[in-house]
Amino acid sequence: MDHPAVPWLARIALVVFGVWTTSIVLEHGYTGFLAVALADTWAAQMLVDLSLALLIVLGWLVGDARARGRSPWPWVLLTLFTGSIGPLLYLSLRRPRDGAAA
Repeated sequence: MDHPAVPWLARIALVVFGVWTTSIVLEHGYTGFLAVALADTWAAQMLVDLSLALLIVLGWLVGDARARGRSPWPWVLLTLFTGSIGPLLYLSLRRPRDGAAA
C-alpha cells in the first residue's frame, strides 16, 4: 500500500465519491439509505455486505495507523459515520513509511 499512486487515486475517489454522496445526503437525508435497505432484501444484503467490508478495512486501518504511530480513533469514528469516505481520506493523507518510495 506504499505505492506512490495510492494517495492520488484515493484523493480522486474521495472527491468524486464525496461530491456524489453529499448530493444524495442533501436530497434524501443522512438516514435515507435505511428506507431503501429495509424495503428490499437485495438492498439489505448489500448494506450488510458493505458494512462487513468496511469492518475488514477498519481492521487494516487500525493496524496501519498504530504501526505509523498515529491514533486510529478519528478514522474509525469517521468511517462509522461516513462509510468509505473515512478510509479514502486516511489513504489520501497517509505518508509512505521511511525508506519507502515517496
